[in-house]
Amino acid sequence: DLKGFVKKLWGWCWQVVLRNDDQKGFKVLPWRWVVERTFAWMMHARRLNKDYEKNRMNSQSMVYIAMISVMLKRC
Repeated sequence: DLKGFVKKLWGWCWQVVLRNDDQKGFKVLPWRWVVERTFAWMMHARRLNKDYEKNRMNSQSMVYIAMISVMLKRC
């Protein structure tokens, strides 16, 4: 199970955040925007827009390169 794997590997608690039934319209949920914003920044790297890589390690390296680029722009 993914929840147990994430807890065992990194010690993180995996939790699904659901919208309140009383809520109408759009409201930013806590921490969700941080993840979505980070993925949006990573998608600026052309090789991450589609799955070009055949090897999983190459794909992982491209994610690292994209995040290095994102972090250098923030400095």
